[in-house]
Amino acid sequence: MKILVTGMSGLIGTALRRALDSEHDLIALNRSNVDGVATHTADISDFNAIKGAFQGQDVVVHLAAKAGENYTWQDLRDTNLEGTRHVFQAAVDAGVKRVVFASSGATVAGWETEEPYKALVEGRYDDLPETWPLINVDMAPRPRGIYGSTKVWGEALARHFADTTNTSFFNVRIGYVNAEDKPTNARQRSVWCSQRDVVNAILAAIHAPESLRCETFFASSNNRYGYRDLEHGKTLLGYEPLDSADD
Repeated sequence: MKILVTGMSGLIGTALRRALDSEHDLIALNRSNVDGVATHTADISDFNAIKGAFQGQDVVVHLAAKAGENYTWQDLRDTNLEGTRHVFQAAVDAGVKRVVFASSGATVAGWETEEPYKALVEGRYDDLPETWPLINVDMAPRPRGIYGSTKVWGEALARHFADTTNTSFFNVRIGYVNAEDKPTNARQRSVWCSQRDVVNAILAAIHAPESLRCETFFASSNNRYGYRDLEHGKTLLGYEPLDSADD
C-alpha cells in the first residue's frame, strides 16, 4: 500500500516506520525532512501546503500533534484542531481509502479524579476493590485538559467524515508511550503502552476490513492496574497487547 504518515519524525512515527518500511510505499508529511523516506515538508496548519502530499495514497496515519498541556491555546488550535481538519479534508479530497487517527487516552482521563481510578493512577493499590469497572469506548468522553478535548474533537470530526464520504476512519486512543519504553511512575503502570503494542494497534487499524467505516478503540499494554477496556479492539480488529507494565 501507499501510506502517508504525518509526524513520522516523532517517537511513535519512528517506531511505526520500522514496521512499515519493508512492505509498503511510505511518504512522510513532516515539518522537517525524514532521512531515508520521501518527505513532503510542510506544516499541517497550512492546508494549501499539505494537500499535494495526499494524492495517490491508500492510507493516511495521522500522528502529528501537540501532545500534553504544556502548549498554548494557539499551538493546540493550529495543530490539533485546524491541522487535523486539514489532514482529514485533504485525505477525503484525494480519495484516500482510510485514515488512522492517533487519538489519546486523554479523552477519558478525567475519570482519574474519581475512585477507584484515582487510587489506580496514584498507586494506592491497597485501597482498590478486588475488581473495578473498565472505561469502554461506548461511554461518553471525559477529557482531561484542553489537549484531551482536542482529541475528542478529532474523533467527532472523523465520525462526520466517515458518515459523509467514502473514506473510513479509525480513532486509536493511545496510552502513554515513552522513549524509555517502560513505565516510570504509578500512573504509567495504569496507562502505559509499549512501542511494540502501539505499532501493532495502528497496523490493526490499517489492515482492518473495508466494511468497517468508523471505529474507536483503546491501545494500551496489558496492564494489571489499567482501567481502559481493550476488548473492543481485540474483538473487532484482533488487537492483542504483547507487553505489560507489570513486566
